[in-house]
Amino acid sequence: MNRRDMRRKRRVRNQIISYIVAVLILAGIVTGGVMGIRSIASAMEEKKAAEESQAQAESLAQEEAMMQSQTENETGEAQTETPVENVPSKEELLEELVESCVANMSLEDKVAGLFIVTPEQLTGVTKAVQAGSGTEEALKKYPVGGLVYFAQNIQSAEQLKEMLSKTAGYATYPLFLGVDEEGGSVARVADQLKLANVGPMADIGAGGDASAAYTAGQTIGTYLGEYGFNLDFAPIADVLTNPDNKVIGDRAFGSDPAVVSQMVASAVQGLQDTGISACIKHFPGHGNTSGDSHEGSVKTDRTLEEMQAAEFLPFQAGIDAGTDMVMVGHISAPGLTDGDAEPASMNEKIITDILRKQLGYNGIVITDAMNMSAISEYYAADEAAIKALKAGADMILMPEDFVKAYEGVVAAVKDGTIDENRINDSLKRVYRVKYAGTLEE
Repeated sequence: MNRRDMRRKRRVRNQIISYIVAVLILAGIVTGGVMGIRSIASAMEEKKAAEESQAQAESLAQEEAMMQSQTENETGEAQTETPVENVPSKEELLEELVESCVANMSLEDKVAGLFIVTPEQLTGVTKAVQAGSGTEEALKKYPVGGLVYFAQNIQSAEQLKEMLSKTAGYATYPLFLGVDEEGGSVARVADQLKLANVGPMADIGAGGDASAAYTAGQTIGTYLGEYGFNLDFAPIADVLTNPDNKVIGDRAFGSDPAVVSQMVASAVQGLQDTGISACIKHFPGHGNTSGDSHEGSVKTDRTLEEMQAAEFLPFQAGIDAGTDMVMVGHISAPGLTDGDAEPASMNEKIITDILRKQLGYNGIVITDAMNMSAISEYYAADEAAIKALKAGADMILMPEDFVKAYEGVVAAVKDGTIDENRINDSLKRVYRVKYAGTLEE
């Protein structure tokens, strides 16, 4: 082979090698490009997936935050509302206590609870100065609503405290332990125990300073509470419009209805701020009369309009001041009752229509002592008690014959003369006052 052929073959071989190398390089570039594109695409897909995943996570986090916030708000509202819905108020607790007590009482116990009597009427002794087994047995047989004490029952501070403490301890149900402690001429405790007498209410009224009436009430209430009393049949709310009236006299704050109203309201507040229940008396107003209901029938000729402008004003003031009790007198007031002369203490028009509805009084209504001649000369003990309860009174004070009056009322409920709901309503008013103090302690 000549040299020319050899060079030609070498050139062809080199070209072939170059082609092969070029092809290989091109293949490598193509392969690398494909792989690069795939890698880039994969990376882009992974980035997109990550972004979507992050977006989902953020969305879920936002939803969870919103749900948590809503839950916290609802929980907060529930926590705020819970005390209102689940924790009863004092009024609700009191009502529940009263309802429970009355619901679990026998008819006989209910009726007994509407009487306030002397310890002598309860036990049968001539003069009660101590409380022992006789008192305990009597209270079990006749669980009366309360006892009222007079000068003959008070010998010394220690004796009085012990007697009242033991009496309260023997009772199945809470007792009213009451006394007439007006100041001035009617001050059983102060006179017997040689305490400072706050003086007649007429003097306080003449001074024109209502704070003096408050102080008098507070003074009386303080020492009564120390001995164990929880009820005072005071203050007098009568307006002394008849100067010849010797029964009321200087026991009243005066003859000016506006002044008397201020004094009565302040005296009620003074008493009751010490924890002693006040009992304003003698509705519808004894100040214009000249007779004495202890000795016989007493009548007033005042019209409704006249009494609304004078006699009723202090009673309204005492009611507005929150008096626990109002005593209705044995006064005949035909001007209020379309000519009906039946005493106020058993007159539905006076107790229910005027005292309850017109004056808006929802507390305890008690009669004056039913052993007074104004009642006992004309009505039997059971008849008088039944009439008073039917007229709207809640409690009967000192019937002439307690056992007869008690048994008469029980029989009247059983035969339908008195609806038992009438008895229940009265007893609930009584226990709202008796139990209210326990919730404050």
